[in-house]
Amino acid sequence: MDFPAARPNNGDPSRSSQIDVKTAEKSAIMRAMKERELLLKAAKFDVARLTFDAPDGGEIIRDVVEHPGAAVILPVLDDGRVVLIRNLRRTVGKTLWELPAGTLEEGEPPEECAARELEEETGYRAKTLKPLTEFFASPGILNERMYGYLATELERTAEALDETEEIEVFPLPSWQVRDMLKDGHIEDGKTIALLLYWMHIYTPE
Repeated sequence: MDFPAARPNNGDPSRSSQIDVKTAEKSAIMRAMKERELLLKAAKFDVARLTFDAPDGGEIIRDVVEHPGAAVILPVLDDGRVVLIRNLRRTVGKTLWELPAGTLEEGEPPEECAARELEEETGYRAKTLKPLTEFFASPGILNERMYGYLATELERTAEALDETEEIEVFPLPSWQVRDMLKDGHIEDGKTIALLLYWMHIYTPE
């Protein structure tokens, strides 16, 4: 499923979210990469050293985590409850409140990844998956692009967790999720981003 293009005026001719950028200001960004050195090949990502031409004739070197992208899913039950998970994250030594999410497999469309990860992690299957937004997770060091979906018309099936995953599922009322955001109980960036987008920007058609 393709994500809708940005609306030039957000539906209001007197407003525009598009900002004109002069060609000169974009020139440094548009310079072609001249060299890529693979530093590490892991199961889900690579680490590469990229070299670019600098405006002063020198070089710009960046060590980058190259990631295939991921889908993050906001599941909403018919009664309005939001399905969150408690996910043990060994990388930060904490169990985090999150929305279900997962890495795209090779050649996998984001929508298929979203449907698969939702059912695997929560035991819910969505009849409807609607694209909400997409964003870069941490563009200073990582090229991962995240595709956010709203999942509705859910039916209960069964979880299919990987043997290394430790996940608990919690359907919670939206007011409680909002309070958890406000009080800092939700610390996962992709979860914060998609929940706030849904609560404050998304308008059902």
